Amino acid sequence: MTGRSLNRNELEATTPAQGRLSVSVVSHGHDAWLPALLGQLAADGAGVVAQVIVTHNLPPAGAALGAQAWPFELVEVVNAAPAGFGTNHNRAFQQARADVFCVLNPDLRFPDATLWPRLAAAALQPGVGCAYPRLLNPDGRVQDSEREAVTPWALVRRRVFGLRDRSVDWVSAALWAAPSTVYRAVGGFDERYFMYCEDVDFCLRVQLAGHGLCRVDAEAEHEAQRASHRRPRHFVWHLQGLWRLWTTPVLWRYLRLRPPRSARA
Repeated sequence: MTGRSLNRNELEATTPAQGRLSVSVVSHGHDAWLPALLGQLAADGAGVVAQVIVTHNLPPAGAALGAQAWPFELVEVVNAAPAGFGTNHNRAFQQARADVFCVLNPDLRFPDATLWPRLAAAALQPGVGCAYPRLLNPDGRVQDSEREAVTPWALVRRRVFGLRDRSVDWVSAALWAAPSTVYRAVGGFDERYFMYCEDVDFCLRVQLAGHGLCRVDAEAEHEAQRASHRRPRHFVWHLQGLWRLWTTPVLWRYLRLRPPRSARA
């Protein structure tokens, strides 16, 4: 399905696994990363990670991951043709059976073994629409994964003048968890975004629906390849995502309705 968000009927889930996570991982040729990633989920997510859905957006080059026994349900999907970031996760959500849906990039490592129970518990707190950890670079520096709403003037402040963001209006979808009820209610990702800015749009819609963003007291290490800085095709996708964000009503409605910065925590 392309060109739109999934509607609520298309996002129907089965009876959920209470207080546990369905983790969606999309691999764009990240086969070499996946065994270690699943191994960490098995070691640290025992009793919390109920299901892992791996979508191979490109044909897998390695052996099937299901050849090994895992302490969670493993679902592997091989796309006939590459799909966008949001489309792949929306399709994975159709197979998710836990009451928390976790979006996870394959280029992450988890030095903090408390991450998974904290993430699941935070996502199920009243009023929370998206829970996420602090992301670190491999050298230990904190990443800029918590960001101000992406407006043209915010980009100028950041890129031209080097000023820091003044608020947290969205967080990177490299790793976050949403209650399945919230993900379903807002229609998942807007699939008109192929790659880039779909996480901005999702976080703004979650907040417009009355839910909050919640950072948990845990950390994860993210490789953060920043492909849009190095690959022309990714740069074009980034520009297309920005243009869609700026020409659709979600961003401007959010800016109009959000409380003043002085009134926010």
